[in-house]
Amino acid sequence: MLTAHRAALLHFVADPEQYSTEEAHQHFPDGLLVLEDGKVKTAGDAATLLPELPAGTRVIEHENALITPGFIDTHTHYPQIGIIGAHGRQLLEWLEDYTFPTEAKFSDAVHAREVADTFLDELLRAGTTTALVFGTVHPASVDAFFEACEQRDLRMIAGKVMMDRNAPEELRDTAESSYRESKALIEKWHNRGRLRYAVTPRFAPTSTPEQLARAGDLLREYPDVYLHTHMSESLNEVAWVGELFPDRDHYLHTYDHAGLLGRRSIFAHCIHMTDNEWERLAESGSGIAFCPTSNLFLGSGLFSLERAEEHKINVGLGTDVGGGTSFSILQTLNEAYKVAQMRGEQMTPFKGFYLATLGGAKTLDLQDVIGNFEPGKEADFVVLDKTCTPLMTYRLARCRDLFEELFVLCMLGDDRLIAETWSGGRKVHDRDKSMEAGIEG
Repeated sequence: MLTAHRAALLHFVADPEQYSTEEAHQHFPDGLLVLEDGKVKTAGDAATLLPELPAGTRVIEHENALITPGFIDTHTHYPQIGIIGAHGRQLLEWLEDYTFPTEAKFSDAVHAREVADTFLDELLRAGTTTALVFGTVHPASVDAFFEACEQRDLRMIAGKVMMDRNAPEELRDTAESSYRESKALIEKWHNRGRLRYAVTPRFAPTSTPEQLARAGDLLREYPDVYLHTHMSESLNEVAWVGELFPDRDHYLHTYDHAGLLGRRSIFAHCIHMTDNEWERLAESGSGIAFCPTSNLFLGSGLFSLERAEEHKINVGLGTDVGGGTSFSILQTLNEAYKVAQMRGEQMTPFKGFYLATLGGAKTLDLQDVIGNFEPGKEADFVVLDKTCTPLMTYRLARCRDLFEELFVLCMLGDDRLIAETWSGGRKVHDRDKSMEAGIEG
């Protein structure tokens, strides 16, 4: 049976930096999103599509709402929800003081599943329907996360951390054990339903050259899996990599030498890069996760979106919880705009919503299945309530056009704006029901 959702609709069909705004997006002030079997059948103007619906089609009206594709988070850490908002340190101290002690608890499968459920609740409450996610060094952490995702039928990508040096003993594996454990997890979870696997060395300083080489072996054996890691987040980190890998030309070369670059390779941060690194990332088709919230919180630096655009590198947004301080992609856009301002660059709200949806899908090489409302795409979307707060209601009533409206949503929006989140045509978050349950509880 068909189901239709009526509200204002917005989705992108191209990058607004490469095409005119009119060519890059479609906006229907009174739109209809028609679903069939968990996928988009069509989307367009309600006046045109309503008469074409078969008799008995359920039409769900969303008043004062804007429907967009579900938000996509290209870099986050589910085990770190317990340290989100911890008093800030810079990157390397953050790892020692907060990250490693927290992740040591994830050998316990019960604990891992409890955290995974809480993490997914928060993602969906923020309107995020797909994320690229770090587990911990423990295979149980990945099993727990994927089990929770499978139960909710979510499209998610995750992997076990590979880390064989410069970490506490209880969090270290070896080059061979990380290969074997990752291989077993790939065989178990990759392409199972809507789930995908990412080979996940934490970052070059915590992997020996031998371990990075084994990560490369996995990518060759399973060419459609992902590579997910960090790069050039802080200046101290970049200097440390130079000491640990004196035979490599630069930070990216530590990964490139091991065969870790490619269309499904995602590097988080990429703030302090040389010209050669920018060129090689572009040449290899690798993607970048832009994580402004954590970059500001940890004092790491300011990413250049303009430089990535010059090289035509795919970029998605990353919340980077728990160094990042919000699950909200809207709040991430708020910070991304400010980073651009500090660099003397510009990020329009059209570009922001593109990055949050189709841009993220392209970065994750998932543009064929999610990211917009083209027919056949999976029905992952969010319902934004334009009357979610008195201030939002007041401010939006004074917007002159769509550009200004989207900018206000980016600047003032957070989880309160997300009325409903839908994944695969199923409602997986209802703000009002959650609030009622909380009051009753």
